[in-house]
Amino acid sequence: MTEDLTGSAAWKKAVRREMAAQRLALGTDAHATRSARIAHYLLSGFPVPDVFAFCWPIRNEPDVMSIVNAWVAHGARAALPVVVGVDQPLAFRAWTPDAPLVPDRYGIPTPVAGDWLTPGCILIPVNGFDPAGYRLGYGGGYFDRTLSAMAERPLTIGIGFELNRLPSIHPEAHDQRLDWIVTEAGAFKSGA
Repeated sequence: MTEDLTGSAAWKKAVRREMAAQRLALGTDAHATRSARIAHYLLSGFPVPDVFAFCWPIRNEPDVMSIVNAWVAHGARAALPVVVGVDQPLAFRAWTPDAPLVPDRYGIPTPVAGDWLTPGCILIPVNGFDPAGYRLGYGGGYFDRTLSAMAERPLTIGIGFELNRLPSIHPEAHDQRLDWIVTEAGAFKSGA
C-alpha cells in the first residue's frame, strides 16, 4: 500500500514546480493575451482603490502592469511588498513608475526608498489556486503571515492563469483565504 502524500510538503513542492513549469511553457503571445484579459476583469470588476499593493511579475506570472498604471493614473497609490526579515510579515513601500528598484534576496525588484503604506487592496500572484480561494505560493508563507498580522484586512485578489487551477491546495490552518481570484476566464468570488 502506498502512502497518500496529497497536501504534504513533498506534494506541495512538486505541485509548485509543476505550476511554474506550466506558466513558463506559455508562449509570449498567449501570456500577453491572458494577462490582458486579467487586467480587463480587474479594471471592469473592481473600483480604483486609494492604496493598493501588487507584486512585480516574476517566473512568467500574469503581467498586470497595465492595471497598476491605470489605477495610478486615476489617483491610487501603489506599493510593492518588501521582505523585511525571514519569517516576518511583509511591509509595503510606495511605488511609482520612476521609483528606483533593486533585486531583493529572491531576485524580485523592490523599491529602496519611499513611504511605507498600508494597502486597502492587495493583488497577490498565485502559483496555484483552488475554488475555495486558497493559493499555493512559493512556500515562504509571507502573504499568509502578512494577512494574519494586519490590523485591518485588505481586499485580497489572487491573480493567476486558469492552467494553475487545482481542485484543492489542501489548505492548512495558517493558510489565508483570498477574497477573489481573477484569471483570464473571469473574476471569481472565493467559495462561490
